[in-house]
Amino acid sequence: MAPFFLLLVTVFLVPTGTAIWLSFFAQDQPGLGFGPESTVFVGLRSYVAVLSDPTFRGGLLTVVLYCLIYIPLMVAGALTLALLLDSGVAKLRSWAQMSLYLPHAVPGIIAALIWLYLYTPGLSPIIDLFAKGDIHVNFLGLNTVLPSIVNIALWSNLGYNMVIFYAALQAVPREVLEASVVDGAGPVKQALRIKTPLVRGAIFTVGIFTLIWALQLFTEPVLLSQSTPMISARFSPSMYIYDAAFTRNNYGLAAAASVILLAFTVALSYAVTRWTNRKAA
Repeated sequence: MAPFFLLLVTVFLVPTGTAIWLSFFAQDQPGLGFGPESTVFVGLRSYVAVLSDPTFRGGLLTVVLYCLIYIPLMVAGALTLALLLDSGVAKLRSWAQMSLYLPHAVPGIIAALIWLYLYTPGLSPIIDLFAKGDIHVNFLGLNTVLPSIVNIALWSNLGYNMVIFYAALQAVPREVLEASVVDGAGPVKQALRIKTPLVRGAIFTVGIFTLIWALQLFTEPVLLSQSTPMISARFSPSMYIYDAAFTRNNYGLAAAASVILLAFTVALSYAVTRWTNRKAA
């Protein structure tokens, strides 16, 4: 267990402790603002400032809405694809798996740039094709920008989670499936009543890790913000943290926001875990 604990301390406990420490300090100027800045202890002032900031609360609400749209689509879509591959309906199964997994191999920044090109009017062949059919779509509008971000995330991660579900389905005892066929279960009933309950652990794992990743939404909105005013510099909590640290140079505020986001993520993950365990029981 020593390598695990060493990695845990290095990549999680030390950064977390540093962020908590920084959140209690701020750079203040003495007197009337003349003279060099000094680091002073401010207690919970940064936490109060973050929680009272409507832009941070708005970003948190946006990322929660993003999770409510993205996570069900991700889990249901990946599970459906895995069930189709496992059922034998799909031909050339290995090629199908590779084709679905390939988008995940594309770095997140590159994927966002590809979709930014496809979303930008005047550049996108998709928008031009829709326009020829007298269909006008603004993928970066007020009501469409969040679904557009969800689409990028689905394109990038659907195949990866499908592989996890497919591996779990391969571990389902074949005799159980054969017995269900003898009892008269068709492919759909077998998928919903037999296979899906037996891979509940994989579904929970994918769901919880997708939740943790989704709460850290950053790359896609940052790049899309270059082409639309609908995405502000504080669109999500992670963007708020970046803006506080590297635009406003307020590292105490950024650290406090980071700790709040971490606490929110842990609390939400714990609540989902307890709810899932209670439903399983």
